[in-house]
Amino acid sequence: MRRDEALAVLRRSIRRADIVVAVYQALFDWLALGPRDLDYVSTGAMGQASTHGLGLALACPERRVIVFDGDGSLLMNLGSLATVADARPANFWHFVFFNGTYEVNGAHPIPAARHVDFPAMALACGYRGAFQFDDVDRLEAGLPAALAASGPLLIELRVEPGKVSPRDYEYIHSAEARSRFRKALNSGVVTDRPSPR
Repeated sequence: MRRDEALAVLRRSIRRADIVVAVYQALFDWLALGPRDLDYVSTGAMGQASTHGLGLALACPERRVIVFDGDGSLLMNLGSLATVADARPANFWHFVFFNGTYEVNGAHPIPAARHVDFPAMALACGYRGAFQFDDVDRLEAGLPAALAASGPLLIELRVEPGKVSPRDYEYIHSAEARSRFRKALNSGVVTDRPSPR
């Protein structure tokens, strides 16, 4: 399935109060759907999505934390699977977009792309559950059950690139993005209403 199509499906299930931690091309595709105040976009180095998401999940147990990670990014920090599992945040959903490449950094192949099994790794570390989807219709059908389950959960999405979204590095590294997130996080407003589309 195309990554932008998968993100459009996910967008319909994201609540206003959810924190979304997204990195690299998944982040740029997510922002193309319309930025949200609770989009945490200030990650810079590969591998940080899962650990930043964990910190936010532990600090904000009343909010769902949705992490959009890349396969190459997670390979840079595999130890985070054990750390997340040990902390057992019930409000943590870890989506891994698997396309077998370090896409933003030149589309170089990740090592062992034919053998890496992130759901199996997550379960072996102690995640409460894991899912894998490679088709947008199956994702749409299975997503409600995945989001209804208690975290931490890993959901691997087998994707191919879709439409290339603008890579707005200036915005994701800006004081504006950080200020917007901080203000929304500190507002104290937690609601289950869906995000505007």
